[in-house]
Amino acid sequence: MVFRSHMETALAEARAAADRGEVPVGAVLVGPDGQVLARAGNRTRECADPTAHAEMLAIRAACAHLGSERLTGCDLYVTLEPCAMCAAAIAAARIARLYYGASDPKSGGVAHGARVFRHPQAHHVPEVYDGLAADEAAGLLSDFFCERR
Repeated sequence: MVFRSHMETALAEARAAADRGEVPVGAVLVGPDGQVLARAGNRTRECADPTAHAEMLAIRAACAHLGSERLTGCDLYVTLEPCAMCAAAIAAARIARLYYGASDPKSGGVAHGARVFRHPQAHHVPEVYDGLAADEAAGLLSDFFCERR
């Protein structure tokens, strides 16, 4: 099977989130067959829900679509390094591969902060690939926060 990145779709979700006034983070969940199962952007303000991160919304939608709490063999593309909450959900869902764009030294939970997948209590550790479209993803975040300051 040939690798096909879905980061451009995640970036489109991040742009849509920014247009809604949400922090521009987007996520796409892809099944083992390469089919997009779910896509989402942050909706924490819209839903008045601190757990409505793009990753969480995509995981919930993909699980509902498949009728399973496990996303074995699935890939998650997200524009920003997942926080500790999202990393724990990724592990619990047994997602096979995580691809993310920009690093998040302040709130990340994969390469920074809690480093959830390195914890001995991590139920599952996905393959992790970072830096996909990192400059574009970081630029969306920088522009978003600059406009609000």
